[in-house]
Amino acid sequence: MEERHGDAEPAQEFEAALAPTEEPQDAPEEVQKKGAAAGWGRVFRGNRMLWVTAGVAVVALAAGLVLGRFVVSPFDAAAAGGTPDPGLPTVPVEFGELRNDITMRGDIAYADAVEVTLDTSSFAGAAIVTGQVPEAGTEIDTLSVVLEVAGRPVIALPGELPVYRTLKVGASGPDVTQLKEALAAAGIDPGDASSDVFDEATANAVGRLYAEAGYSAPEPEEGAEDMLRSAEDARLQAEQSVTDAQKALEEAGRGPSEIEVREADNQVNSLWRQIVELEREGQDASDLRDQLEVAKLQRAALDEPRDTSAEQTMLASAQSGLASADEALADARVDALPFLPASEVLFLDDLPRRVDAVNVTRGSSLEGAAMTVSGATVKVSGTIAQAEAELIEEGDEAAIALPSGDEHRAVVTNIKTGDDGDRATVTFEPDPFTPEQMEEVQGSNARLTIPVGATEGEVLSVPYAALTAGPGGESRVEVVRGDPRDGESADTELIVVETGLAADGYVEVTPTEGELEAGDLVVVGS
Repeated sequence: MEERHGDAEPAQEFEAALAPTEEPQDAPEEVQKKGAAAGWGRVFRGNRMLWVTAGVAVVALAAGLVLGRFVVSPFDAAAAGGTPDPGLPTVPVEFGELRNDITMRGDIAYADAVEVTLDTSSFAGAAIVTGQVPEAGTEIDTLSVVLEVAGRPVIALPGELPVYRTLKVGASGPDVTQLKEALAAAGIDPGDASSDVFDEATANAVGRLYAEAGYSAPEPEEGAEDMLRSAEDARLQAEQSVTDAQKALEEAGRGPSEIEVREADNQVNSLWRQIVELEREGQDASDLRDQLEVAKLQRAALDEPRDTSAEQTMLASAQSGLASADEALADARVDALPFLPASEVLFLDDLPRRVDAVNVTRGSSLEGAAMTVSGATVKVSGTIAQAEAELIEEGDEAAIALPSGDEHRAVVTNIKTGDDGDRATVTFEPDPFTPEQMEEVQGSNARLTIPVGATEGEVLSVPYAALTAGPGGESRVEVVRGDPRDGESADTELIVVETGLAADGYVEVTPTEGELEAGDLVVVGS
């Protein structure tokens, strides 16, 4: 194994230098001293760097001892000097406007996107898009024609219940109620709004709806108009029959006229005179007597009530025919009145809406979702604690912090308490955004500030901790008139104050006894 000599050479030299020089036993003492001195000289000359390093270490140790004895840190000096007497904890009285704001986070976005699927069940063949195809960004509002299919419009109306059947006279239910409400919202009188029945007034309102949209009402079924005219003619005839029957009954029930009675009386009297003359002359008047008996019977019959059963039967039959004609006419009119096909109306809530995407083109067959729409107006909503929600109300103004650092005005439109009762959802309607602003804030979560109180101008205010209660319950602050570093012995004065608006840990104060100015030092936490 190879020996390493590099590290051992200085030690060997050191030992060799210290080794005594071989001198004769009888060498003089002076010679021996010179030899020893020469040995130490060789040690210093051969290990100069080692001795320099050792010297530096000795000097550093001495310097450390001196610094440790005479140089003292501030902390050690403070500890050696003892703890100073504590002063009074004070803050200056502030002067300025005091505001109490509620801060929350809110999501900024259009209303939720909705896929628009149209009813095509009433089409015998394919539902072909023929026109009125909107572009992305188009706004859909009440009475807007969303699309034209097979030459017929699809009219937008406000409502949440989807259309599921054709509505015509006689129909009833919540979808009819929704239609009437939508017509009223469009400024069209739907008739009795409290009724859920589609009546003639509602049908006429639907006719006006189509006129407002720029289209004719749907054509009635083939032959319906002819049936209506026939029903109208039959009704007139039935009505005339009733009139004739009523006249005949009235005539039958009136009895004989004065002329008929007079003629009957004259007939009886004439026959009686003839009989008297003949018998006075001695002639046979038996024939005249027979005629006289008949005339008397006829005269008596005039005084008896007449039998009108035949006339009454004729009238009843005529009235029954009129009732049947009325029913037939009503049915014919219903078939001819305006109606609302399920394929020609689209109910959307939160109108107006904005078209986000269109899935059809002119000439294409309508299948699946025709388009996607979202709310046309921007909504901002967020949640806050119920206790904070009770401090605001609808109509309050708020400020939205924009990414640019500017503030944008908004108004509280709805406050809804959650099911747990601990938090509430607040909805805002912001002022219109510019296109550039909308591009920045769409889909973002922004900070909103709602002022719920502010002082009228600048006021004095102090922290809550500076207030104390007096013996009568009055509020006070302790003002330091001397040096607060004097601690408990500092000169102070109790000032009675009236408190006002509280915000951000500070409360408005107005001195009622004593003087208080901005910058005065008041004691806190005492």
